[in-house]
Amino acid sequence: MPQLINILKGDMSIVGNRPLPLYEAELLTSDEHIDRFMGPAGLTGLWQVEKRGEAGKLSAEERKQLDIQYAKSFSFGLDMKIILKTVTAFVQKENV
Repeated sequence: MPQLINILKGDMSIVGNRPLPLYEAELLTSDEHIDRFMGPAGLTGLWQVEKRGEAGKLSAEERKQLDIQYAKSFSFGLDMKIILKTVTAFVQKENV
């Protein structure tokens, strides 16, 4: 619920990179991970839907790389694709 309020206020987007706690964000300020912060913060994102049904088999490094990939190429079309994948994830029967 708090994230929905942040979306209505304009502090977050529906699709984007998941916002991180400050202590975690401070660890990612190196040059190799700084691109992650170019994209908007969002409720759902690329790494949340990329490997749905595979019991979350994404390493921390893979999640960072998907966040960077999204930040470098986010667009309306990609956002719509992620939203559709998010909606279909609600009805899947596989373990997530």
